[in-house]
Parts: sequence; C-alpha cells; structure tokens
Amino acid sequence: MDAFGEKLVVWSDTKGNINVLDAYCRHMGGDLSQGTVKGDEIACPFHDWRWGGDGRCKSIPYARRVPLRARTQQYPAVVHNGMLMIWHDVEGSAPDMEVLPPELPGVGTDEYTDWTWEVLDVPTAHCREIVDNVVDMAHFFYIHLAFPTNFRNVFEGHVATQFMESVGRPDVAGGYGDEDMMLKSEASYFGPSFMVNWLEVDYKGFVTEVILINCHVPTSQNSFKLMYGVCVKKPEGLDDATAEFIGKKYSEMFKGGFEQDVHIWLNKAPVQNPLLCEEDGPVYQLRRWYEQFYVDKADVATDMTDRFEFEVDVTKANEYWREEVAANLAKKAAEDEALAAAGAEQA
Repeated sequence: MDAFGEKLVVWSDTKGNINVLDAYCRHMGGDLSQGTVKGDEIACPFHDWRWGGDGRCKSIPYARRVPLRARTQQYPAVVHNGMLMIWHDVEGSAPDMEVLPPELPGVGTDEYTDWTWEVLDVPTAHCREIVDNVVDMAHFFYIHLAFPTNFRNVFEGHVATQFMESVGRPDVAGGYGDEDMMLKSEASYFGPSFMVNWLEVDYKGFVTEVILINCHVPTSQNSFKLMYGVCVKKPEGLDDATAEFIGKKYSEMFKGGFEQDVHIWLNKAPVQNPLLCEEDGPVYQLRRWYEQFYVDKADVATDMTDRFEFEVDVTKANEYWREEVAANLAKKAAEDEALAAAGAEQA
C-alpha cells in the first residue's frame, strides 16, 4: 500500500499478527510487497533476506550471520472494529491507544449488514480539503443537493464533530437530494483522517440507522486515497437480502456524494487564507484544530485542543435557497407545459 509518501508492505504471520514495514528492503532495495511470506517473515524477492514484524532482519539464507544494523522502518498496527489501523508518527513515539476511534457495538454481527467499501484516488489535492467539509454548511446545498436545516460543530482534544440535520431538494436528483429523505447526522473525526458518521435516515417514514466510515490515507504532500465503508442496522421484519440491498443503495448514494466532492477538489485552487462570511462556519478554528497533527507533540498549543463550539444560523440561507428551488420548479413546470402544448399541436 502507498501511504505517507512511502510504500508499505503488509502481511500476516503464522500467529495471525498483521505486520507493516517499509516496503523496500534495506539490503539492495528489493520490493518486499513483491516477495513471499515464509513462516513469520516477509522474504525479499531480490536476495531472500527475511524480515520480521519487529523490523529486524531475522535471517539471510546464504550468509553466516545477519548484520547487527539490519533493521528497517516498522509501523505499529492494530485491528480495531475489524479494520487495520497503522500508527504513523515522524517523531517515533509509541502508539497512543487512547486516541483509537470508539468501538462500534453490533457492527460485524447479524445486527448489521456487511460493510460495502469503496476507494477513490485523489491525485492532486491535499487531504485537508476533505477535512474542511466538517464546517462547510453551504456546500451541502450546492454540491450534495440538500437543505441543511441545523448545523453545529464541536471541537475538543483530538476529536472534531459535525452535527447536521438536512432534507433533500425537490428540484434536482442525485447526491443526498431526494425530497422525501430527512437525515440526522453526527460525524466525528477521531484524529486527522478517520471519521465515524452515525446517520438516522427517514425516508417516507421508514427510518434506517446507517454507519458511514469516511477515512483517508495521504500518499504524498498533495495526494490521498479516500476510503469509505457503509453498513446498515438491519430493520426489524426485513430479510437479510433486502437489508443488504438497502445497504448497497446507501453506499451508492454516498459514492455519488464523494465523487461530487472529488470533482471540486481536483479543479479548485488551495486557499490558505479564505475570505469568509458568517455562515461559512468556523473554518479557521477547524484548521487550527487540524494543525495539532502537523507539529511536534511539544508544540501542540492549547488553542488547538480546547473545547470550541459553533452553531451556524441557517435561517437566511434556507430562505434564499427555498426561493431558488421554487423558481426552479416553476421554470420546469412551465417548460413541461410548453412541451405538452407543442406535442398536442403536432398530434
């Protein structure tokens, strides 16, 4: 896998432990991800040097001894909620298990559908672009085709949360834009790149509980891979096949939404000091929170981690947007009436 501007090799040993190392052999640069798992080690395809999960070379079949300095970069890893999580710290500190995302009760059991996972490559944008969405109320109308009716943020410690309620637009289709869909969302970034989004979706009175994982891995200073998974709490009275179908439909909906975002990121300029209005939300405060992950631990300031709350007043926005939607619907009705009249004349 490509991550952090490097290439990593991931493999499982005979005890079921998952190990992560720098993919390039310290001997002569062979690509370990093209090698072979032999016992508990990953063997280089170039000269068969055997590397253990601790980053040490364990053996060289053609040599009498292993050089004392035969070590490589090892990344601590843990399986959490059924997902592989890798600790990346340029200072080399030990993993802080206190910052793991919360356990997801019921997920992975018969209570929920299976995960559906998708990966989108974003080759020419910094991953902060997706994090900015935490505070961006207005883009939900223009990009994701929904009315945000309530919008609030809370930042504290290593967690940044967005609380939102929205309803779809009746004048367009796609994204989250179904007019019969009401959505309540609580979305929290646990650290700089892993979001858990708890959603309650009411579609014509049929309520579904959805969990969306939205996470990304930076591959360079200006690229990242966006990964997202969806699972749905199985509604009572529905068979498994129908529940899985519902899960896949939600996955398709979110896929459309993320593709809308990616299209914007790939065509926009990075703006470090944006010109903002009040309804744009706490962009600068979010970016200050985000900065804690890009400085040495000793340089993390209190204004990066202190609790901060902000609620966007959506009154003016919704007044204008509803007028715009009404105008769009009236225009479409007039166009449909004109087409019907033209058809009648031809007949």
